[in-house]
Amino acid sequence: MPKKGAKIMTIDTENLLHSILEGLDKLEYVKSADIPNIDLYMDQVTTFMDNRLRNLARNPGVDKVMTKTMINNYAKNDLLPPPVKKKYSKEHVLLLFFIYYYKNVLSISDIQTLLNPITEKYFQNDKEFSLEKIYQEVFSMEKDEIEALKRDVEDKFAKAQSTFDQAEEEDQEFLQIFAFICLLSYDVYIKKMIIEKMVDDISERRKSGDGKNKEPKK
Repeated sequence: MPKKGAKIMTIDTENLLHSILEGLDKLEYVKSADIPNIDLYMDQVTTFMDNRLRNLARNPGVDKVMTKTMINNYAKNDLLPPPVKKKYSKEHVLLLFFIYYYKNVLSISDIQTLLNPITEKYFQNDKEFSLEKIYQEVFSMEKDEIEALKRDVEDKFAKAQSTFDQAEEEDQEFLQIFAFICLLSYDVYIKKMIIEKMVDDISERRKSGDGKNKEPKK
């Protein structure tokens, strides 16, 4: 335990917000046109994923974006259709991107609930409305969402900076950063809870065969 009256720590907040917003500006989703149209072996898939997503990792020089073990586990858990002759199609890679973004927020079973209806209907679908079209539609909203996210981060940062005005000057900076993290964490918690409720609803509908998820009789 720190001694009473001890200084907590000093954090450079002057450039913190600028650094966060600059990082958000650099975020770019992988366009479907950038994904090879040829089937890939496992090593090629992991190399491609690592090259395109490495900068999003917490420790880019250490963390693995996608490993062989991960991909095999996704297939075992019905998140990913099995490869054909040990090769993965462009659609496999599209699904892996969805899984990559989901896995930091949702459980494997929740991801399965979300992706199974998509995979069942649109994987290797030769019709005009394909898995690739779904990917393009979803991620086309990314740019506008980033701008909205930047405004929200700025607002939360400003609110946090207005807190703890009665704290000792040497501790105020850390406490304001703590408040900022709390605001961001609460936002993530609420959104995660909303997502989980929607996933549960999808799961219940599929189990009961209700609505659009009901399989037509042959």
